[in-house]
Amino acid sequence: MADELVHYDVVGGTATITLDSPHNRNALSAQLRRELSESLDKARADDAVRVIVLTHTGPVFCAGMDLKEARGAGAGNQGVNEFPKILDQLWTSPKPVVAKLAGPARAGGIGMVAATDIAVAVHEATFAFSEVRIGVVPAVISLTVLPRLNARAAHELFLTGDTFDAKRAVEIGLLNSAVTADELDGEVARYVKALALGGPKALAATKELLSKPRPVTPGEGFEAMNKLSAGFFASEEGQEGITAFTQKRKPNWVPEA
Repeated sequence: MADELVHYDVVGGTATITLDSPHNRNALSAQLRRELSESLDKARADDAVRVIVLTHTGPVFCAGMDLKEARGAGAGNQGVNEFPKILDQLWTSPKPVVAKLAGPARAGGIGMVAATDIAVAVHEATFAFSEVRIGVVPAVISLTVLPRLNARAAHELFLTGDTFDAKRAVEIGLLNSAVTADELDGEVARYVKALALGGPKALAATKELLSKPRPVTPGEGFEAMNKLSAGFFASEEGQEGITAFTQKRKPNWVPEA
């Protein structure tokens, strides 16, 4: 049996999913895709998990699809056919997902970064939508990347395939922050701690809210949004949060330090 390429670990309410295939720059091989999808399912289903961190071993976060496996395969047998499920698992996860990059990402790797809620990388990390340079289209990842990027940057970077740095990735909306290597663990821990303070059901509903199309005018959305808001104020989770606030204590969903 081949060694696992994705490691799964839960500590203090945080599930850490680690890509561990440095020999091919954590490329999205069939085995890695399968194990990553299984790990995401496990984290999403575990009530003890409050936050998911997606990270990696080796110098590269993810190089995109495994081109050795793609070579010679017909359209129906391409590994990219399995990739939408992984992007959807990240995007629709009821638990917030944080991407932690100690190195570069390319193509499908950037698609995963964009599908997470929070993304932090070291200053030295670089990025490129390299698809057009090998004659393919960044089609699947466009569905997670384009909602993040400003339009001018998307046109430039998708069409040229040029490499850009972490500073620009922050400026165009791909990353939340770029830090030094020494600061990476602390920055990710800061986000994880902040996310874990939110009510689990409230976080899931807020993630869903953020993904929905906006009404043309506020007036068109007030009825549905008021129903959602009032329901959470009256819910068991909402009442616990309100009570905890008035009693100057942490709500019962906050993991123990």
